[in-house]
Amino acid sequence: MSEYQTFLTERDQINVLIAKGYTIHGVSENLSGAFLEFKHTSRNETEILHITTADARKYFSNLLVNHIS
Repeated sequence: MSEYQTFLTERDQINVLIAKGYTIHGVSENLSGAFLEFKHTSRNETEILHITTADARKYFSNLLVNHIS
């Protein structure tokens, strides 16, 4: 899979979780990528995504910054 296709897949995974009512609760980064912890706003459910592309990391960073400001 190309880098761009991987980015699109990761972006879509993030968008699906947000559309289902999850919010980003935590971010843990290391040399193999970023691990995003999502928590559902009304249920006690947690999902973790492993983000490997730089573009997807920029994407979720922008979501965080835009949500805060």
